[in-house]
Formats: sequence, structure tokens, C-alpha cells
Amino acid sequence: MKSYTATNNDNGVRLSRFCEKVCPKMPKSMLYKSFRNKRIKVNGKKQDADYRINTGDLIELYINDEFFADEPNHTPVKVKSGKKPDIVFEDNNILLIYKPQGLLCHSDNKNEDNLVDIVISYLSEKEEYNPAKENSFTPALCNRIDQGTEGIVIAAKNYRSLADMNEIIRENKLSKKYLAVTGKAVNGEFSAFLTRDKRTKKVTVTPKPVNNESKDITTIFRTLDSKGSFNLVESTLVTGRTHQIRAHLAYLGAGILGDRKYGITHKDLKSQLLCAYKLSFENIENNNSLAYLNGKCFELKDSFVQKYFEQL
Repeated sequence: MKSYTATNNDNGVRLSRFCEKVCPKMPKSMLYKSFRNKRIKVNGKKQDADYRINTGDLIELYINDEFFADEPNHTPVKVKSGKKPDIVFEDNNILLIYKPQGLLCHSDNKNEDNLVDIVISYLSEKEEYNPAKENSFTPALCNRIDQGTEGIVIAAKNYRSLADMNEIIRENKLSKKYLAVTGKAVNGEFSAFLTRDKRTKKVTVTPKPVNNESKDITTIFRTLDSKGSFNLVESTLVTGRTHQIRAHLAYLGAGILGDRKYGITHKDLKSQLLCAYKLSFENIENNNSLAYLNGKCFELKDSFVQKYFEQL
């Protein structure tokens, strides 16, 4: 049996989700049987799986020790390079961070620096996050971009902000724009279908679906400037699929410079010239804790993509 006192970052979390976090080794069927058998209690009383936890609740789990997570390692996250986040915007709830080309968003188990560890280390040093005082919450990224793509990534400092930002993204109330250097000018709104090959980790864009896993895509492209055979193209995601912009531009004959998977290879470039450079929040309901972001726009003014294009 183990007991937990709910923190602010557990407030509003569904009881079943909390239990899954602290008992990751327990099969779901057995977990829900424990609810029925009154082996999971809140403040001394049986509660349903859908119960929403309140700060200060005493959660008691009369479950065998083998199903609980291993004792947490509270050693502070170390960033080998000593990197600090390049902050575009910060308040008590979220961070908007510039991610350069080559930096992973999450760990790939190769002991390389990654953005989420940089964020956790930064918040730990500021004493805004202490894993020893949390039951299950860890600061997390709300969106991600490819390792070879630069741009703005959103991180949540607390559970409420994480849940509310995920809702904003899910309901398409966050507009994302990208800049790319391409080999052809392209303008207009284009739709097609994207199919992902899990084996090669590559996607294919076609005018019609090729199988049941094909997904519709829509992207808006606008050429902002041209220099010889190269073009600075703004892309607006209407749908958000894996490698959508890179593959869609290639399908339209406007491959991205430096993109070794879909576009135009270049000896001086290790990654694609693609940048998630602008985020705009719109139509957020007042009951969302991040409603104060409504109408705000955040833009990178000095990205590597822009610099490279200006030097062409």
C-alpha cells in the first residue's frame, strides 16, 4: 500500500491517469478491477476512475508493491553542454523556446542534449520545479519539430498549462507558420494525401489516398522573396502531419534546400532550411487558463533560415 498527497500539479487530473502514472507496471484490466474492489481510495472513500483529483487529496492505493514505479531518481538533470534555453517568451505557465537545427526535442537514449532536459534543468535551477515534491508531473513540451528544423517550441511549466495548451493545439486555435528556402516559387492553398512508411520513416504525398492509412493534408504557401533560383517561402499548416511541409513542397516540385530526405541536397548544409518562425493564438475560450494569450503573436526575427537566404 502507498499513499500520496495531491499537489497543485495533480489538481484536475483524472484518478485513473494518476494511478497509471504511479503504477506503470500494472495491467489496465487489473487497475480497473482495483477500482471495483475498493482498493483505490481518496480521502478514505472509494472513488470512480473518472474522479478529478483536488489539491490536498489523500490518495491511497492498496496495491502490491511490484506494480509501482521504481523509486524516483531525484538527481537534477544535467545538460552536458551546459546549454540554457533561448527564451522567446516566458511567464508563470509556459515557455516559448528557440530550438536550433540539430537539437533533439526529446532524448533518443544516446546521451545527447535535448530540449526537454534543457528546460527541466533550467526550471530546476530557478527552483520552479522540484521532482522530489511531485507525484507524477514533469515539465513537458507541447509541440515538437524535427531535429533538423529550427524554430519555436512550447513548454508547459505545470499540469494545468500542459492540459490547456494541448487543448488549444487540438482545437486548432494555434496558427503555425514556417519559413523555408526552396528551389521553386509556390503560392496558394494545396491539398493532397500523405502516407507514412513506418519502416523507412519517410512519407509520400499523392493526389489520392493509396491505402487506409493515407491522411489528407492541406498547406498554404506564399513566396515572400526570390533570389535567382532560390525562394523564401512561408508555409501555413492547415493540417499538421509528420514531415508535411517538407514532403508537400517536394511533391509540388519546390523541394527545400538542404533537405536530404525530400528536397535539394547541399554540401554546406547538414539539415533542411526550415524554420517554425511564427505562432499566433486565436479564439481561445475564457475558461482556458491560457486565455490571456488570445490574439498574441510570437515571431522569430533572426532565424538561421532568414540569414542564409539573405546571404544568397
